[in-house]
Amino acid sequence: MSWLTVTIIIFIYLFFILFLGSSAGRGRERSVVEYIAASRNLGFFVMYFLMGGAIFSAFAYLGGPGWAYSKGAAAFYILGYCALGLVPWWLWGPRALRAGRRFKYVTQAQLFTDRFQSNALSVIIAVVSVLAFIQYITLQMKGSAYIFEVASGGRIPFWAGALIAYVVVVIYVFYGGVRGVAWTNVFQGAFMITIAWILGLYFAYKLYGGPAEMFRQIAEAKPTHLLVGPGTKMSFAAFSSALLVSVLGFAMWPHLFMKAYTAESERVLKQTIVMYPTFAIFLVPVLFIGFAGIMQVTPDVLGAPDRILPYMFIHLKFPAIIVGLVLAAALAAAMSTQDTITHAAGSIFAQDLVEPLRKEKHTDKQATLWIRISVVGFGAVSYLVAIFGGQTLVSLLLGAYGSIVQLLPLAVATFFWPRATKAGAICGILVGVLFNFGIVLHFIPKFWGIHPGIQGLVLNFIVLIIVSLLTKPMDKEHVQKFVTL
Repeated sequence: MSWLTVTIIIFIYLFFILFLGSSAGRGRERSVVEYIAASRNLGFFVMYFLMGGAIFSAFAYLGGPGWAYSKGAAAFYILGYCALGLVPWWLWGPRALRAGRRFKYVTQAQLFTDRFQSNALSVIIAVVSVLAFIQYITLQMKGSAYIFEVASGGRIPFWAGALIAYVVVVIYVFYGGVRGVAWTNVFQGAFMITIAWILGLYFAYKLYGGPAEMFRQIAEAKPTHLLVGPGTKMSFAAFSSALLVSVLGFAMWPHLFMKAYTAESERVLKQTIVMYPTFAIFLVPVLFIGFAGIMQVTPDVLGAPDRILPYMFIHLKFPAIIVGLVLAAALAAAMSTQDTITHAAGSIFAQDLVEPLRKEKHTDKQATLWIRISVVGFGAVSYLVAIFGGQTLVSLLLGAYGSIVQLLPLAVATFFWPRATKAGAICGILVGVLFNFGIVLHFIPKFWGIHPGIQGLVLNFIVLIIVSLLTKPMDKEHVQKFVTL
């Protein structure tokens, strides 16, 4: 197989995406609301792929097969939370849309900050979001680096592959804003879904004669690999809490929550929520790839489980053009999430961290420039973490969810509990985040294998309720603006 052909195909794809994303914002007004929220006029088709691209990422295309290969049935949690992740959003997504239009919000923290009348809360949310984003973008950069490394036969080292993906994404996010993200995600989403189905079914039929026979052979050779519970790769507590933290935390990711502000109508938002579970169907054949490798590839030759997809393609003697297209689709999965998060991270840092700390507010033009500068800087930090950090792709994702799910009590209190106070909100999120990181960093023991984020979330709610009841209620007229949305 020609490594040069494979590499050329991938670079042609990169140049096309770079052109598409950079052109998206051309001719549009240069304002914060346009750069972050696309002037609040994205339709259903674009919204569907914009939201879907955020989940169909390097973790799905590379980490998902990696978990299916190494952990077996534990990988099914991915299908569960993809199917259920937007269900909670039905409760507060439309309310967030109405709040954004009525009060001119463009970020998640602006909503919560206004509800609780606290700039300190804005800074806390920004810091929590950015720390979680670094893990999420690192995941995508690692995935991109794996692809370049495999595509070039090791000629493009890990650090260079991650750098190429960083530069391409930053350029089109810098110029195109959320429209650049949306346009590229529509194309990349359709492309990678098509390739995923072809790939998954091909491996199952080529190597085993079909999915049923594949799973029969795995069950016969490795009886516990397709099970969850005692004596398997993942306990019931770990599996269920990983699924729960992902479902509860999914719509609380700022880059997804903020998409409520981009929809052209409440109807479009609800259509997106209803249709979103179809992305779980699109993920099924991706997991087939990992399961197909169990009986074909030994762990010692693979190195890392996340490399199972590119490894199988390289060693099954596919034509160079096919390998190039498949790896380009895997790269699309990584970039379709990396661009969304990079855009949101820059927006949040500039709007929710820098702006509240300034005595004089930036003009619209200055604020947009600050967002673009933040996009570049944030990507650079994530790149360094990707190069020097460890962990598998799915582990990085689960770690990020533990801190981001701590924003859930703020959403519940904002829209449904008028008695919640500023002190309660701040104390709750601080306790939840610190407890989560305490377990992750091994300062606090992990109870019964339950995900640290769920443990922190329980404490978060308890502290929010107790402190709110012990402190003076907020102005009733102000609070009712949000509860009656």
